[in-house]
Amino acid sequence: MDKRTYSKNNKIVELMQVPAEQYNLAWLQESLQAAVDLELATLPVYLCGQWSIQSGSGPVYDQMNNIILEEMLHLGLACNMLTAIGGTPQISSNIPTYPGPLPGGVNPNLTVTLAGLTLDQVYDVYMAIEYPENGPVVPNTNPAPKQAPAPSHPTIGEFYDAILAAFQQVNPTFTGQHQLTVTFNSLNQTHNEVFPINNLTDVQNAIEVIKEQGEGTSTSPLDEDADFAHYYRFAEIWNGKMLVQVSGQWQYAGGAITIPDVYPMAPIPAGGYTNVPANVQSDLDAFNQAFAGMLDGLQAAWNGTGSIDSAIGQMFSLPGLAQTILQIPLDSNNPSLGNYGPNFVLPS
Repeated sequence: MDKRTYSKNNKIVELMQVPAEQYNLAWLQESLQAAVDLELATLPVYLCGQWSIQSGSGPVYDQMNNIILEEMLHLGLACNMLTAIGGTPQISSNIPTYPGPLPGGVNPNLTVTLAGLTLDQVYDVYMAIEYPENGPVVPNTNPAPKQAPAPSHPTIGEFYDAILAAFQQVNPTFTGQHQLTVTFNSLNQTHNEVFPINNLTDVQNAIEVIKEQGEGTSTSPLDEDADFAHYYRFAEIWNGKMLVQVSGQWQYAGGAITIPDVYPMAPIPAGGYTNVPANVQSDLDAFNQAFAGMLDGLQAAWNGTGSIDSAIGQMFSLPGLAQTILQIPLDSNNPSLGNYGPNFVLPS
């Protein structure tokens, strides 16, 4: 395959259009960078939902926290796969603009918004992002999310299937350079570690973890730790009931799940905030600088010039900075407009 140039906004769709017999090392590196972009893009979306929960605890908060940690795991595994074959993950400058599409052209029907936790946000955005490759094994009480992927466009799962097929076909040399190991101790699962990628078996294991934690399998809503995949955990929140087996069939018929009190973060408007009071802008800038510092730390860690611990330290500063913003009304004279929220804009 000749060296090709892929448009950023449609990269994954264009990569998926390349015939499988033409996959090569360049295709793999481009695809893994697109996977890094994709995993990174989900984090601000889910973090806004988690941070908007006022209590900072409870079943829904814990669900969101586990999903976010698993998304960080997926990001780390994608970075390790890329560095393992001589690539360098680009992290510190690849946050998309919200509202907007997912990177690479995955599910172009979906507009990803940053907003507080609501049933609409869970249904229209979270469940659409995690929509399973072959559709959900467990039907929802109501129809599938209106922004579910069209059959003509790849799901995240299909994209990872293509990456695995390319690894198996190309059989690249594994350099072993800049491989990181990170364990997320607050997860209750056993598969919670970003592990080094040294061979094709490691690649297959990494992709299985990413796919099963996100969407389950073609026959079960469970991942390899017997926990529900992200799609079904979000569907539990939306249906208001836990997913349980009834007469051998999975149904949303268990105990009640209620969205707790949240700060009413209004969706970030197209083009971002305008005419922001100076004190609010100062809070937004403080958050965005800390977020940029975390991304720079991740970039340095996978470049071999920094420590992952530094990036994790920056990460711990973000919730407090975000919740300061989340408590500020857009208009104190009109509370129905909702509150500000972290906008994840990288400093220029």
